[in-house]
Amino acid sequence: MSPKEKIDTGNLPQHIAVIMDGNGRWAKKKGNLRIFGHQNAITAVRETVEAAAELGVKFLTLYAFSTENWSRPKYEVEALMQLLVSTIRKETATLNKNNIRLQAIGDLESLPQACRKELQEAMEMTSQNSRMTLVLALSYSGRWELVQAAQKIASLVKNGDLLPEDITEATIASCLNTTGIPDPELLIRTSGEQRISNFLLWQLAYTELYITELLWPDFRKEHLYEAILSFQQRERRFGKTSEQLQNTHS
Repeated sequence: MSPKEKIDTGNLPQHIAVIMDGNGRWAKKKGNLRIFGHQNAITAVRETVEAAAELGVKFLTLYAFSTENWSRPKYEVEALMQLLVSTIRKETATLNKNNIRLQAIGDLESLPQACRKELQEAMEMTSQNSRMTLVLALSYSGRWELVQAAQKIASLVKNGDLLPEDITEATIASCLNTTGIPDPELLIRTSGEQRISNFLLWQLAYTELYITELLWPDFRKEHLYEAILSFQQRERRFGKTSEQLQNTHS
């Protein structure tokens, strides 16, 4: 059986998040500039989106550009933004054809105007699609998101619309960029780094982590299948014992 055939489609993660790491190292190994790695990463994105949608995954979040990435060399940031604009423009028709909705999280106001315009148009054009939601994290960081949520809640309290003792986990979740999106059950990180890099800090509380040494431009459908198979072999306990879970299911 192929890895795809081994997957239990009744036990799919509803939401998969991906830290797409290793583009620069991939390019360097080939004697090229870092942007060459970013350009070649588009195939990995396309394959991952297609594979997730084909299987029946409902949400796929890709960490495309962090707030920390703004500190990279100016030429790389500008090239990345141009690549983002051209890719969104080229791929919108394919997203519509495959019934995939595009959403974005992060400090979108900090993006260049051309980038914001393409992104907004693509989100509007795909807003009625229902097969899967592709979420791009752009100019995003988990700490930034939590600060934004704290400010919203503080404002509600200040205006008398919320009592401090009424603040719950649901209150915080509703003030995050990801409101309406379930927390990821599976996080995939390429390039072998063993950290979550300020990504979805609140949402990853009970997420299963899958780390692969593969550099992101080399990631293909079969690698997504392998990650899902690894996820399906794990026991998700949420703080309970194995015996408690067995009693719940029996």
